[in-house]
Amino acid sequence: MSASVETTPARPGPAVPRRGFLFFLGLAAVGAAMANLVPAVLTLSLKATELDAARATTTVSVVTGVGALASLVAFPLLGRLSDRTTSRLGRRRPFLLLGSALFAVGAVVLLVAGSTPVLTLAAVATFTGFSSVTVACTAVLADQVPPHRRGPASAVLGLSLPLGAVLGLFGAQLVAPDLAAMILLPAGAAIAGTLALFAFLTDAPITERPPFDARELARTFWVNPRRRPDFAWAWASRLLVFLGVAAIQAYQTFYLILVLHFPPDRVASAVFLSTLVLTAAAVVFAPIAGELSDRVRRRKPFVVAAALIFAAGLVLAAFAHSFPAFLTAVGVVGLGQGVYLSVDIALVTQLVPDPANPAKDLGLMNIANTLPSSLVPAVAPAILALGATPEAPQNFAALFVFGAVAGLLGAVLVLPIRQVA
Repeated sequence: MSASVETTPARPGPAVPRRGFLFFLGLAAVGAAMANLVPAVLTLSLKATELDAARATTTVSVVTGVGALASLVAFPLLGRLSDRTTSRLGRRRPFLLLGSALFAVGAVVLLVAGSTPVLTLAAVATFTGFSSVTVACTAVLADQVPPHRRGPASAVLGLSLPLGAVLGLFGAQLVAPDLAAMILLPAGAAIAGTLALFAFLTDAPITERPPFDARELARTFWVNPRRRPDFAWAWASRLLVFLGVAAIQAYQTFYLILVLHFPPDRVASAVFLSTLVLTAAAVVFAPIAGELSDRVRRRKPFVVAAALIFAAGLVLAAFAHSFPAFLTAVGVVGLGQGVYLSVDIALVTQLVPDPANPAKDLGLMNIANTLPSSLVPAVAPAILALGATPEAPQNFAALFVFGAVAGLLGAVLVLPIRQVA
């Protein structure tokens, strides 16, 4: 099967969006990241520990794995639906509303959960809400910003992940140990930010849907790598880099508790501090990289360099045996991750097979962000068992080295891309 080129009614190409666009885009993206990452990094682990401390790591692996699997389906499916939406609200705004509703459901279900299946339901709602808002935000970028001006908007979306994490965790540690407040605060911020973008956005409706049949439904989840090799290389590169992201993101709470011996009632502050260091590094360098990438009209060198830096940070984390050393490693990871995300989003928006209907293919690209959240929990128990001892039954160094190797391979796979310099 191959990706078909779909058409929509003629309309003007992207123009410079009106003032305030980046601000409201950032509000929605950062809020969505808060609602998604605070559970992934902290509150799911705390809730699982509250339910059954002895099986908490297994519970988190199951819950996040199933939630991420839901995102695998949601990203391209919601993207396809968005491209075909003829609502008077436009193509993208209805999916901002859907995301805000799912954030509310996910937070409430997580709050009342008393078992692993209910925790899983909460994760599915929250992760799918994140998919819906992310699909809308990335498609809006492609719809409304010309390719040569996408660096700053790409940086906003890229920085939304670390900024959402640090702001969400800052709020969580302020209200800790009140788990209910830790759950509801980031969800509320996400709903407010998403609705603000909904109110601000000018999103012209389409009057005719792109062609669709049974074959097109199958193509929702597929782009032929032979016909679109650059898209395939970018997808594989992002998948590998995000394997490294998932390795440190999903397990740093357990690393701090089991290796650096933080008590559970203090781990929220430690996770917040590490996330703050990561975000500070990203915030300093990502906007510079995005603007510079626009000026020189090159994406690949920035993406490759960022992936290499990210991998180096994971190697440092693997051999960090104190909290200050771990913070240093996290700072290097943040530098690489921030630059990577700020430029890579601009790169992939230039590789979509059908620029007039980008949401489906951007949704497919976002699978590369989400799939590692399922893959890493699946392989992590085996990696953590490598070289384990009775004194150290889980080998987190091996897991971080695994992430570093994935990041290095991700940098290599950017090189064959020809469509973008």
